[in-house]
Amino acid sequence: YGNHFLFSYFSFRMIYTKPQTLKPSQLPPYFLLLQCDSKENFLFHRRSDVLMMTPWFAPIVWEGTYNSEILNEQFRRRNVTVGLTVFAIKKYTVFLNKFLETAETYFMVGHRVNYYIFTDRPEEVPKVPLKEGRNVVVLQVQNYPRWQEISMRRMELINSFSQQRFINEVSYLVCVDVDMRFNDQVGVEILSNLFGTLHPHFYAAERQSFTYERRPASQAYVPRDEGDFYYAGGFFGGTVMEVYKLTKKCHEAMMVDKAKGIEAIWQDESYLNKYFVYYKPTKILSPEYLWDDDLGRPEILKKIRFLALPKNHAAIRNK
Repeated sequence: YGNHFLFSYFSFRMIYTKPQTLKPSQLPPYFLLLQCDSKENFLFHRRSDVLMMTPWFAPIVWEGTYNSEILNEQFRRRNVTVGLTVFAIKKYTVFLNKFLETAETYFMVGHRVNYYIFTDRPEEVPKVPLKEGRNVVVLQVQNYPRWQEISMRRMELINSFSQQRFINEVSYLVCVDVDMRFNDQVGVEILSNLFGTLHPHFYAAERQSFTYERRPASQAYVPRDEGDFYYAGGFFGGTVMEVYKLTKKCHEAMMVDKAKGIEAIWQDESYLNKYFVYYKPTKILSPEYLWDDDLGRPEILKKIRFLALPKNHAAIRNK
């Protein structure tokens, strides 16, 4: 691409009314299968308090909108292995024990999992007991002086390893932050070609409030009249090929910006959000899948599945 604007081949703009997460009546009625009591007796359910599907027919996953037994059986028949990537650079290795222990309790229970741990301190990766078919794979990488640089490099590394290794070992990649703990079931209901997660701070906000990159000179720039949702950089994924495409595009955009001395406002999260404006995710996860208890527990969240751990950012980010 050289210095060519990476998204310039779009000859149109994405201007339309923003979907409202908490106003589901905007869309026509529809029903999702919740559970089967027997072969003859089907119970259908629709949540009326939240948006369950986007205008481009991507489901938004909330508790009470899917049948885990049906989904688990379908994915077992496909013999799926899921890769879970985390970055534990510098002092962030202190979060690995809680992360892995809770993942073994709640993440993809009954399915094969590879935990891909990118770290500069492989000797600090804890030995956590794992169930059959689940493995920890340590991938040694260098660290960088600034935490912002580490954040930006995630796209490059996921992209590189997707091509070199992940494509041969797993069917799906789930890319998350390590300073978290699993708090409830996170299963195959999240899997799709390409998925993102509604940011807990912005799931009910208007697009004018989204913290997109607003400088036109940046490759991550999103105009104020575009965008559907604001997605969290700490939980996204899809098939290995779709994650490869996403991380490739984001990394290339970052390199163009870096050559111009530009760093997007929220590093990799800014480029992820730009990508999702033009390449719509095929499934969206509700804030159940990435939450911070500092925000309280709103009524719409029937479960909190993946929860931020309390931490002192200043004490660990650049140490």
